[in-house]
Amino acid sequence: MSILITGVAGFIGCNLAGTLLERGGYVFGVDNLCRGSLANLYDVERNPRFSFIEVDMADKTAYRRAFVDFHARDPITEVWHMAANSDIPAGIADASIDLRDTFMTTFNTLELMREFKVPVIAFASSSAIYGDLGKRPLTEDTGPLLPISNYGAMKLASEAAISAAVESGIARAYLFRFPNVIGIPSTHGVILDFVRKLAVTPDNLVVLGDGTQQKGYLHVVELIDAMLFIRDKAPERIAVYNIGPGDDGVTVRFIAEETVRKAAPGASITFGSGNKGWVGDVPQFVYSVDKLRALGYRNQLGSVEAVRLALHQIVEQERR
Repeated sequence: MSILITGVAGFIGCNLAGTLLERGGYVFGVDNLCRGSLANLYDVERNPRFSFIEVDMADKTAYRRAFVDFHARDPITEVWHMAANSDIPAGIADASIDLRDTFMTTFNTLELMREFKVPVIAFASSSAIYGDLGKRPLTEDTGPLLPISNYGAMKLASEAAISAAVESGIARAYLFRFPNVIGIPSTHGVILDFVRKLAVTPDNLVVLGDGTQQKGYLHVVELIDAMLFIRDKAPERIAVYNIGPGDDGVTVRFIAEETVRKAAPGASITFGSGNKGWVGDVPQFVYSVDKLRALGYRNQLGSVEAVRLALHQIVEQERR
């Protein structure tokens, strides 16, 4: 068994690589290092069953060379496609970023999978595909899907391309719709943003928005556990699953207060106005994981526990 992970040097990709290596077999990784870091691969790169090539996956010719290199060593049996632009505001400012790093990486991956007859793809999708539906529970059959960010739009387009590819040759696809995923090595997100702000101005934390934004948060360890559970158990040819903590989430105000308590006790908090931190931000969503639970999976951490664990880890990460 050999697995290709795209975006392997990113937050989720490097954690996934470590877990898959523990399962045995070869793990090949590609990343353009735009968001990821070689430092994230420090532990896995010492494993003789792991190989990495830096490549721009939006450049099909370069990507194909890396694919051929890996496939010749040990035929790739499945692709875990984690690569994407994770900076939503950047994609709003320049839509070509999401087109290139989120959609074209998917398109080229599917083209190479068909060429080399790789049968299985596991895809990191997102709650952002649903759009802003307020307190309406988001289930896997919610529609119409009207994303409000270019990131969400390109994730949705990627899902559509994968669906079409299954009809035309790929044997099976797993579409994992992520919530807000937290943990280490942290590269972006609200907790890291708050910790770094307090490192600069330890007496005051400035928060984008009024703090009422409320979402579910899932620790990366449990995300990977859930993805692998779905990979092993889901019977569908196109398996679409929300992955999340299964609760109503926590507010940005809660995260801000917890961060101050942990990183800069006594600091004041200054909130902005409105319930969005930036254009394209979904201020609140209720994520149904009933389908995942019906499959038999239960996570151990709720949003509160996940935030507190990730906050502790991120504070330690930044101190190092």
